[in-house]
Amino acid sequence: MNQKKIAFVTLGCKLNYAETSTYERELVRAGLKPVGWTEDADIFLVNTCTVTEHSDKKCRNIIRKLHRLRPEADIVVTGCYAQLKRDEISRIEGVKLVFGAEEKSMVVPAILAGIAGETGLDNLSGNGMNGTFFPAYSSGERTRSFLKVQDGCDYFCAYCTVPYARGRSRNIPVADIVVQAEEIAASGVKEIVLTGVNTGDFGKSTGESFIDLLKALDRVDGIERYRISSIEPNLLTEETVDWIASGTKFLPHFHIPLQSGSDTVLHEMGRRYDTAAFEAKIRYIRERMEGPGALKVFFGIDVIVGFPGETDELFRETFSFLKDRIRPAFIHIFPYSRRTGTKAAARKDQVQDSVKTERVKILEELCGELHGEFIAMHRGMKAHVLFESSEKEGMMAGYTENYIRIEKPYDAAMTGKIVEVEL
Repeated sequence: MNQKKIAFVTLGCKLNYAETSTYERELVRAGLKPVGWTEDADIFLVNTCTVTEHSDKKCRNIIRKLHRLRPEADIVVTGCYAQLKRDEISRIEGVKLVFGAEEKSMVVPAILAGIAGETGLDNLSGNGMNGTFFPAYSSGERTRSFLKVQDGCDYFCAYCTVPYARGRSRNIPVADIVVQAEEIAASGVKEIVLTGVNTGDFGKSTGESFIDLLKALDRVDGIERYRISSIEPNLLTEETVDWIASGTKFLPHFHIPLQSGSDTVLHEMGRRYDTAAFEAKIRYIRERMEGPGALKVFFGIDVIVGFPGETDELFRETFSFLKDRIRPAFIHIFPYSRRTGTKAAARKDQVQDSVKTERVKILEELCGELHGEFIAMHRGMKAHVLFESSEKEGMMAGYTENYIRIEKPYDAAMTGKIVEVEL
């Protein structure tokens, strides 16, 4: 039997990236040869995203492009878009097998069964075991790995299809995640980013807590730094902040979804906090972690503009909240996307696309101002940078504890190492 060649295509978040990397490790271990998507693959494995209407369109276009590129190849599709639009994807020419986001544990066995039977993938079923947790972490980089610790969401915010695409909140035990962290450490990686759909909700399946997980991971030898990729403000407890601030491997870097700086809009979205609670949480973290001479905490804040009913006045409330009250280091800005099946999609007071575009532009300008200010206040301070192994035009790059990107002339001896620098 000729060695089968497989190409991997990932769309969407770092969680998808971690899962695709896990597919690749398992399939390569089983004897398949990984190739680039422009090469002569026998199988394409596409991991999809459905967070916006644009994401759906991009997934369809990629699948069609792969089929045109290599018509004889089998295309296997998984991920969030596949969960919500299985029939739509199945009708795209070239697609042989579709697995929803809750069926990811079935992907590798199905591909291997099809290859072993020498019958292709046409006769295999894509109906797997709903609600299972697919453990995953990314590999292939010398400096950083994304470790999946949680999946699914129980929040059902008015704009979001993720609970339908990813299922209910679930996780595997702390002990199992520690084993994965130890595998990552054994590969020489120094930094782990914890990923999940609703990361701070960890523990629902096992009766454990998020801080239980953090404390166990902090004891893993070989891993020197941890980041928490995204956590809801109501789940980032004072107990957790106090513990991180006490001197741990967890860095002063938080990615926290705000979504709106207007209490009216937050209520309509179905969020579980108001602006006063959010501001108090940011203030508490700064008070606990920004002592004299310490690096400032990097806050990356998610914001949606153009939610139905968001008037100019309500948008100005968001702008003012960001600029005058919390001043984050970075703003991740998303124009509201109407998603079928959500409460917000049925509303009559949709905001025009041109208005959303203008509001995105306004917040992008504010983000540039805030990020520039954050960097400027660190000039002359000392920080520790984990330099990446990649080289571009004779330069190398890495990130400080609080996520400031640093570039310097390439030095192979520094790759994968944490080095003290003056900013």
